[in-house]
This record gives sequence, C-alpha cells and structure tokens, in this order.
Amino acid sequence: MAQSKPPILQYKGKPLVRCENTLYYGDMADDYIVMLQILSTKPYEDMVIANKVMVSLMSTDPSVRLKDRIIKKTEKEGLYNALDVGSIWLLRALEEKKA
Repeated sequence: MAQSKPPILQYKGKPLVRCENTLYYGDMADDYIVMLQILSTKPYEDMVIANKVMVSLMSTDPSVRLKDRIIKKTEKEGLYNALDVGSIWLLRALEEKKA
C-alpha cells in the first residue's frame, strides 16, 4: 500500500512551506509569493523561537532576474508579525494584479 503525503500546512488559505530557516508563503502558480527568512532565534522556555525575520514580497516570474523579483522587503520582530505583514502584502499584490 502506498503511503500518502502529509497535507501541506496552510495559513489563511495559502500554502506555507518551510525549508530550514526559510518559509515560503503563497502558491507558486500565482504571480507573487512571500519569502520569510529567519535571521535570528532566541530561547523561550524549552523551545527556540524566531526573533528577527526578513519578509520579502517576490514575483514568481522566471524570466525576471532573482534580484529584480523582490518587490518589497522589511525586517520584523517575531514570526507572527512577519507572517501578518507578509499575508497583507501578498493579498494586496494579488488583488492589484486582478484589477
């Protein structure tokens, strides 16, 4: 019997995928995604949590140079704050593209 893949984690209806200290939020089939890079961590009780996170709104257009794909970027304290800003940027960018 074949094993089924675990479901992809989603946040506000969009995929959230982690690769080491980088998280990608959004669907690669859309025009934009958000990349979250964990720059530093800090201990909290018996866990390690993200402290500083770089948020980048990026185009998914493969014909554009990687450096030119970054539309906006900022640095936030904590993963929640970074993901909150990233989700707003992504929503606005996708809505503008539709209009």
